[in-house]
Amino acid sequence: MGSLFACLFSYLIGSIPSGLIFGKGIWGIDLREHGSHNIGATNAWRTIGKPAGLLIFLMDFLKGAVGVGLGSALGSGSPMTLVLCGIAAIVGHSWSLFLGFKGGKGVATGLGVIAMLMPGVTVLVFLLWFAIVYVTGYVSLGSIVAAAAVPVIAWCFGAAGAYIGFGVLAAAFIIYRHQANIGRLMAGTESKIKAARR
Repeated sequence: MGSLFACLFSYLIGSIPSGLIFGKGIWGIDLREHGSHNIGATNAWRTIGKPAGLLIFLMDFLKGAVGVGLGSALGSGSPMTLVLCGIAAIVGHSWSLFLGFKGGKGVATGLGVIAMLMPGVTVLVFLLWFAIVYVTGYVSLGSIVAAAAVPVIAWCFGAAGAYIGFGVLAAAFIIYRHQANIGRLMAGTESKIKAARR
């Protein structure tokens, strides 16, 4: 029963629309009405600026981390319970109860989950993501490649089977959520962020 409650609370925490709350509360901007209309950190970075993007990234990251923490504090603490709570947080972020079951793409929240489950993997995945974004300016490309690398790196690190399985599911989910971005990347119309090296 404790694990069930942990998953439920993880979903509710994941559902908190950080981008909407901070975008409107601090900068007076509803991200749903600007740019890509997504409430995530990338749209906040492009639309409002770097401080907003970093703050919203951190808040979304924490939702994933807290979700896994709840699996340990309220649930059994088994690898499967931690994974299920992490998934619940990502689902909440992507299909928020407070936004009519709409939301972000789950990248930052997913990274928060991975950070709690596999810290060493997280460092390598983040460095890979940063390198791709720095060189190309495409956040979506960095997110897709980094997500695909998670299960591979997790396997190389000898992670628990449940964690590798989570990596596979998370990669498939993030790539699916980036279908429109993939189309724009192939067409050469995807937006860049200004942090790119060139």
